[in-house]
Parts: sequence; structure tokens; C-alpha cells
Amino acid sequence: MEEVLAFFRKKEVKRLIIFALIVLILYSLRSMINLILLTFIFSYLMNRLVEFTARRVPIPRRILVVSMYTIIVGILTYGIVKYFPILTKEVSQLIVQITAFYSQPQENPVLSFIDTFISSNQIAAYLENGLSFLVKSFTDIGKTSVNVIIALTLSLFFLLEKPRLLAFTAQFKDSKVAPFYYEISFFGKKFTRTFGKVIEAQFIIALVNTFLTITALAIMGFPQLFVLSIMVFFLGLIPVAGVIISLIPLCLIAFTIGGLIQVVYVILVITVIHAVEAYLLNPKLMSAKTDLPVFYTFIVLIFSQNFFGVWGLIIGIPVFVFLLDVLDVTNKDDALDAQT
Repeated sequence: MEEVLAFFRKKEVKRLIIFALIVLILYSLRSMINLILLTFIFSYLMNRLVEFTARRVPIPRRILVVSMYTIIVGILTYGIVKYFPILTKEVSQLIVQITAFYSQPQENPVLSFIDTFISSNQIAAYLENGLSFLVKSFTDIGKTSVNVIIALTLSLFFLLEKPRLLAFTAQFKDSKVAPFYYEISFFGKKFTRTFGKVIEAQFIIALVNTFLTITALAIMGFPQLFVLSIMVFFLGLIPVAGVIISLIPLCLIAFTIGGLIQVVYVILVITVIHAVEAYLLNPKLMSAKTDLPVFYTFIVLIFSQNFFGVWGLIIGIPVFVFLLDVLDVTNKDDALDAQT
């Protein structure tokens, strides 16, 4: 009996059991996973933005937080009221263009190869998942909006009361649940330092990619730039694969408006932008320790997409990096501290 108790008192065993309990709790709350992820992402990104601004602008923290959230909510409200009808119209036109392309027999060998490549590879599953996600989001816009509003509100209160929350949570150190506190604190710090950092990097890379891509597409005379910018941004959140996936609809549109030469231009533009991401943005935003080999990236994306759908494409890599750090496969502390 003493041997059994000694086994369960081991730090590694307790940590594994508590980690399993956390996973079980999250699984039981899977119906709320959208709200949980959105709240964490908003809280992390806004906290980073507030800290970045506070170091440069001498404004009290609470006033800074309220001001930033007011600006963001104002921009979102203005965007929804002014651009949602435009977005709906452009999505309809984009679907008509792509449908028209597929309804015509493709005699060009290059386009036939692209069609076969899409149909016979995992990319078809990515596109199908993404399309169903967009359709579901439009048809269930009310629930999505409620989740976003609740997540923004929770993240606002978190940032406003962050010092008080940290002080209150620290009281659990000397409570009867202290072992749980220390292990949850361990996982929480690891999760924030890996998952949060990778999400932040993906977000910045997606913004830069969107700006560069839409600028190039505007010069080439592409229509429906507003909906294309949204598509490129969300696909830009998917590491490596997002660039390839976004290339497919862009090539289809390019062929309908300018023929094969326009497709070549699009491929060249996306190749240059991907080179900027790979050789300038990634080394700057992610250290070599957080950046995965392309093979691992695609394997993780395939499995995470099959298990978690569209969210898996976005959070699959950050979660995998977090697990590597927990298992001591890699140690991100020094690298991430250097970038913080």
C-alpha cells in the first residue's frame, strides 16, 4: 500500500493525473470551446497590445484598456454595419465565379492538373471544411456574434482586474488545493508562453500577408477585394498550408479575369510573399525552437483538422508546440523571454 501511495506522490505522476483531468474538463466543455478559445486569444493579444502601448505612452492602465476596447468595438460595429452587405454580395459573386469555372470543361493541362490535385489530396478536405465553416458562420451569425461579444467582455474584465485577479489566485498557494494550484500554474505558464506566442506570431504574419497580397491583387485589378482580404487573413492563420490553400481560389479567379498569364502573375506574387514570410517574418517572430519542420507542420495540420475541424487548422500547431514544451522536447522559456 505504501508503495502505491509513494507512486502517486511522485511529482511526474501527479502532474500527469492533473493534466488528464484538465483535458477531461475541457472535453466536457467542448460545446463552449469556441467561447473559451476566443476569450483566451482576445485576452492574450489585447494584453500584449496594452503592455506594448503602456511602455511608450504614459497613460494609466485602466484608461488605456477601456480606450483600446472602445476603439476596437467601434471599428467592429462600423465594419459590420457598413461592410456586411458588401461582404454578402461579394461572397455571392465569388461563389458564382468559382462555380462557373468548375462547370466548364478544362482542356488546359495545367488547370486540369490543379483540379486533380485539389480533388485527390488533403487540400480538398481543407477547402471543404473552410467552406462549410463560412456557410455555417453566415447562417449562424447570431451565435457567432454572441460568442465574440461575450469573449470581448470577459477579456475586458480580465485586463481591467488583472493585478487583483493575480493576487486573489495566489491565495490558493496555501489552500487545501495547493497541489492543483502549482500544477495548473505550471501548465498555464507553459500554455501562455508557447500557445499564446505562436498565436500572436500567426496573427501578425496573417496581417502582413493580407496587406501585401491585397495590395498586389488591387494592382492586378482583382474584383471582390474585401471578401478576398478576409479569406487571405483567415487562411494566413494556418501555418504554411494557408498560403497554398489561398493560392487555389486566387488562381481560379485570376484565370476567369485574365487567363493563364494572370495565373502566372498570382503564383509569382504569392511565392514572393511566402518568401517574405519564411525568411523575414518567421525568423523575427518565432525562434528556431518554435518553428517546426514543414513535414511536421503538415502532419499536425492533417490530424488536427480531422479531429477539430477548422479550429484544428488554426490552433493545431500552437497546441503541438505546447505539448512539446510540456514534454521537455524543446524548452521555449529563454527564446520566448528574449522576444517578449
